[in-house]
Amino acid sequence: MKNLIELIDRWRMARIVVVGDFMLDEHLYGNAERLSPDAPVPVLAIERHDQMPGGASNVCVDLAALRCEVVCIGLVGRDAAGETLRHKLQEAGCQTQYLVQDAARPTTVKRSYIGLAQHRHPQKMFRADFERNGPVDARTAEVLLGHLRSALDGADVLCIEDYDKGVLAGGVSQRVIEIARKANIPLLVDPAALQDYGRYRGATALTPNRTEAEKATGIVTGQPDYDSAAAKRLLRDLELQAIILTLDKHGALLLERDSEPVHVPTEARTVYDVTGAGDMVLAALAAARANGADWLTAVQLANFAAGLEVEKFGVVPIPLDEILLNLYQRGHHGLGKLRTLPHLLPEIEAHRRAGRKIAFTNGCFDIVHAGHIETLRGARAQADLLVLAVNSDRSIRALKGPARPIVPQEQRLKVLSELECVDYLVVFGDGSGGENDTPLPLLRTLKPDVLVKGGTYGHDEVVGWEIVESYGGRVATIPPVEGLSTSDIVERIRSRV
Repeated sequence: MKNLIELIDRWRMARIVVVGDFMLDEHLYGNAERLSPDAPVPVLAIERHDQMPGGASNVCVDLAALRCEVVCIGLVGRDAAGETLRHKLQEAGCQTQYLVQDAARPTTVKRSYIGLAQHRHPQKMFRADFERNGPVDARTAEVLLGHLRSALDGADVLCIEDYDKGVLAGGVSQRVIEIARKANIPLLVDPAALQDYGRYRGATALTPNRTEAEKATGIVTGQPDYDSAAAKRLLRDLELQAIILTLDKHGALLLERDSEPVHVPTEARTVYDVTGAGDMVLAALAAARANGADWLTAVQLANFAAGLEVEKFGVVPIPLDEILLNLYQRGHHGLGKLRTLPHLLPEIEAHRRAGRKIAFTNGCFDIVHAGHIETLRGARAQADLLVLAVNSDRSIRALKGPARPIVPQEQRLKVLSELECVDYLVVFGDGSGGENDTPLPLLRTLKPDVLVKGGTYGHDEVVGWEIVESYGGRVATIPPVEGLSTSDIVERIRSRV
């Protein structure tokens, strides 16, 4: 996934315009421990009520999490749900000045009732929809299209998120495509489940799932040859540049004009809730293309992001830094928690952008004992994650003599990597006896929020305190466990030999 990391490394804030069916999702959570006395149905005792953007609104929130400038174009009702939706979008950083209030149509609300019984995972019991899905009137359509022309100034990509609730019906979709083509703006479409995809003819790309492609083409999908046939028909009939057929756990099929289909696999994940995965695919594709990615790289990023989304319950935006961190971890899978400094630094920066605080401690950890465990647990409690810098064998020999270490570096790292309180391991020290055998170079580079040292050290005796406090960090000390040190343990062992 080196190409995806490189793409995110050069990421810029692109301007993405989203037009489509804006909705408010409501989740009512409660216990479903008993049946109603007057009907054979469960009773849901409501304990919590959440509201979040759904439909095209969710694409917008996903794009904002991917560090894009997002402009929303659609309809809301002149009602409390519309005000809530507008507020939620603004909280996420989206521009809502082009959301049109229509007193004749209620804001589309999808209300899900989610029950928990016998301490199991929450399960959706049923859903109630509040909507009007007829075509918008001509006057409202003209207002929306006028807003679109204004919003496309400086835009990188236009997205259509169609749930067939009326905003894109009655010829509006074709006029949106005409405006985008005239402005030379790429247009990506997540289509509705329709039998006739004529409303999308002339778009840049389409992202149907297998079920939608099957309905639109009449070709039974599920096998590679049939998936390819459906994609080829849609690409040809709709005059697209590319089609991305999403295949659930099997990844996606990418077909570009004048090219052969390419299967883009996804890695196996624990699927908790597929809600919102299609929205995430559209958002990631749009953001990647706006950042100069080719179609294959864009689909790979979309696959990866959607895989992270389905591991969460409900519709949850995946921030760009979370994607980056997961890419790093996948790339370092064989190394576990061990990193070199060049590999560790960008991960730490991604954690920091996500608002996490970094703790740092260092030591030889020659024979790991209870005192070490107390120090490391205490260090981890100071922040959101802990970087443990471990002296190399050469460094320990320079500091403690030729008889040390007792346990070689590789074995020490194996033990330390199994500790839950340790998030990252980095080895330091060249055995020269100089500054490189101290944590100073690491502290200057990583700039941890908290420098932690275990033992009886006073504040001014902690190596590197000046560096950490110079940029606003702090120093913390963890009291030692009395009578426990590696040197004491080594002496007791030798005295019994």
